[in-house]
Amino acid sequence: MTLSLRTPRLTLRRWREDDIVPMAAINSDPEVMRWIGDGSVRDRSQTEAGIVAWEREWEERGVGLFAVEERTSRQLVGFAGLSEPVFLPEILPAMEIGWRFGRPYWGRGLATEAARAALDFALRDRGLGRVVSVCAPGNVASERIMRKLGMRRERETAHPLHGVPLRVHVIEARS
Repeated sequence: MTLSLRTPRLTLRRWREDDIVPMAAINSDPEVMRWIGDGSVRDRSQTEAGIVAWEREWEERGVGLFAVEERTSRQLVGFAGLSEPVFLPEILPAMEIGWRFGRPYWGRGLATEAARAALDFALRDRGLGRVVSVCAPGNVASERIMRKLGMRRERETAHPLHGVPLRVHVIEARS
């Protein structure tokens, strides 16, 4: 399935093999991974396994995480899209919107632009009635994006494996 979304500055598309190396570089940055799980970085093989799993989610569910590339440079800048938050069983069934961008692309509104396109896709094209987003308290940048998307804080909880506090935000489709 060749699905892609375009925004003024970005293309959100399915994953390709040549995305592994640039995504592995993003995943190996401790500052990027600071708020993800227990904060551990991921190597090339872990990144490749992640991309395989993301593509499998596309095939099985018709939704997933998009590879995000900058339209002018065609460089992979990160990801944005949907995944099932299996790490947090208390909120299932649910689909979570998330994003991860390389540090050179922070502070330019790109994550918000990509997340807005992915959220519109989820609510309009895929007909999801409810989408969540999860982050750790202190992840101010992600919470700012969630607010810009129109999400509201639903609950405070903790990661069942790592014990770190988490905040769950939600948006529901307007009928």
